[in-house]
Amino acid sequence: NTDAEGRLILCDALSYAERFKPAAVVDIATLTGACVIALGAVRSGLFSSDDALAQRLLAAGETAQDLAWRMPLDEDYAEGLKSNFADVANVAGRAGGAITAAKFLQRFTTQ
Repeated sequence: NTDAEGRLILCDALSYAERFKPAAVVDIATLTGACVIALGAVRSGLFSSDDALAQRLLAAGETAQDLAWRMPLDEDYAEGLKSNFADVANVAGRAGGAITAAKFLQRFTTQ
């Protein structure tokens, strides 16, 4: 989907960053307006597969008064990324749009 081109660039950056084996990669991006629909303007959505890192980021946000809410990364959300035309689709539809965007990006990381 050419309307979701930003995540294609991010997945390339994530794949490249893995070569250097960083302790963590933190991406701060709008990615999709779906988080604003879900959370409004009070909190940002935070996706992390690392519980300890997520807690540190949430605490830092509290300290800086830049609040975040941890979003789910359940595997069921990846179902919508299946494609008949490609290895994976980069968008799954409106429902859970921010989560499926994160699930798409998660495919390009090992941790």
